[in-house]
Amino acid sequence: MDRIDLFRVFVRVVVCANFTRAADTLGMPRSSVSAAIQELENRVGTRLLNRTTRKVTTTQDGAALYDRCLRLIADVEETENLFRSADVSSAGTLRVDMPSRIGRLIVTPALPAFLDAYPQIDVEINATDRPVDLIEERIDCALRVGTLNESELIARPIGTLALINVASPAYLARHGTPRDPDDLAYHTPIGYASPASGRLAPWEWVDGDRTRTLAIKGRVTVNNAEAYIACCLTGLGLIQIPAYDVEAHIRAGELVEVLPGYRAPPMPVTLLYLHRQYLSRRFQVFADWFVELVRIQCCAQIETIPLR
Repeated sequence: MDRIDLFRVFVRVVVCANFTRAADTLGMPRSSVSAAIQELENRVGTRLLNRTTRKVTTTQDGAALYDRCLRLIADVEETENLFRSADVSSAGTLRVDMPSRIGRLIVTPALPAFLDAYPQIDVEINATDRPVDLIEERIDCALRVGTLNESELIARPIGTLALINVASPAYLARHGTPRDPDDLAYHTPIGYASPASGRLAPWEWVDGDRTRTLAIKGRVTVNNAEAYIACCLTGLGLIQIPAYDVEAHIRAGELVEVLPGYRAPPMPVTLLYLHRQYLSRRFQVFADWFVELVRIQCCAQIETIPLR
C-alpha cells in the first residue's frame, strides 16, 4: 500500500474511532486496516493511536499527523485534478441525509437543475425524520433541524425555520379558535413523538424573552411530519409545524394559523459533515447549492410570508 493510501486509512480510522467501522466504510477487511496502521506507525517511527476495546483515539503525535494527512490528501487530489475540467474533477456520488418533508418539497423539485449543471455528480438522498450516524451509514452530509448533539461533526449554520400553530377550518368550526395559551386547556393538540427517542414534544411559545412549555395531552400521537400534518388536515387537532411545511395548505384554505402571537421559537437549520479541510470539489459545489436552496426556500423567505 502506498503512502497516500496509508494516510487515507489512518484518517478514516481517526474519524470512525474504531477499526471495524473504518474497515466497513472503506470496504476493506479489518485485518488490512490494522496492518496499514501498523505499517504507517513503523514508517513514521511512533505510536499514532491509543487502542481500547471500545474506542480508538489519537496520541499527541497521531493528532499532529492527522492534521497533516488531511492537507496532504487534499493537495494530492487537487494536483490530480489540476488539468481536468471542472466537471471531471467533481465527478462522483454524494450521499445526503435530510428530513423527509424538506427532501420532498424543497430539494427534489430543484434537483434536476443541479444535475444538469453538474452531469458528473450523482446524488443519493436519504430522506428520513430520524437522525442518522454519518460514519455508520456512509453519509457525506446531513441537514439537521433543531438543537445539535453531534459535537464531533463540522456544523455549517444555514438559518432558522419559523414555527407556526395551525388547525383545520373543520376543527375550528367544532371547537372554536383559541385566543391565548390558556385556551389550550379546552383544545386538542396532536402529539408529536421524536422518531429517535420517542419523547413527546411539549407545546411551546415565546413569552417576552422566555420560552414557555405546556405538556401535550392529545388523543393522537404520531412520529413523522407527514402523519402530523395529515391528522391536522382531517380535523383531529392543533399542531406546531415549520411554516414552509404547510404554506400550500394555508394558501389553499385547508389550514388556518392560530395563536399567531404565541409562536414557538424558530428552529436552527444546520448542515453537518465530517471534515473542514478535506472536502472534495463535488461536496463543495453541492453544499453551496444545497445551503442556498434551503436558506431561500425554508428559512429567510418563509419567515417573511404573511400567514393568516
